[in-house]
Parts: sequence; C-alpha cells; structure tokens
Amino acid sequence: MATNKRIFNGFQVNRSLLVGGVALTGIGSVLGAAGAALVCAALFTAGRSWVRGLETAPATFAQRALREAKVASAAGWEAWRAEHGSPN
Repeated sequence: MATNKRIFNGFQVNRSLLVGGVALTGIGSVLGAAGAALVCAALFTAGRSWVRGLETAPATFAQRALREAKVASAAGWEAWRAEHGSPN
C-alpha cells in the first residue's frame, strides 16, 4: 500500500490584497445598507402620501369589515340554531 505524505507548511497570504479586499467589502456593505435605507424611506414616504390621499381612511375600512363579519357571524349562528333547534 503506497502512502503519499505531503508536508503542508501553510500558505502565504498577500496581506495587502487581503486588507484591500476587507476594506472594499466593508465600504460596499456600508453603501448597500445606506442604499437600502434610502429605498425604505422613499417607499415609506410614498405610502404615507397614498394613504393620506384616500377618500376613506384604512381604519374606517377595517371597522366596516369587522362590523360586517360580526353581522355575518350572528346570521350564521342564528341559521344554525334554527336548523338544529339548539336553544343556545
């Protein structure tokens, strides 16, 4: 059985390239985060303007939907009670 022994003393890293790569990666990360923050701010501002321009406020839509759901639930409950003859 043949064995190949290989002595590995490590590898040499060009430190100036490594430091330059780390620096560029850091700068790119900061610029990417700043860009994402600007996009979020623009979308938030546009969303607020859109909501302010609506004729009916979103809270009014939500209240109406909740009221309709309660009425539909009560009607369904009454129909079930009438069908099954339950006093509850």
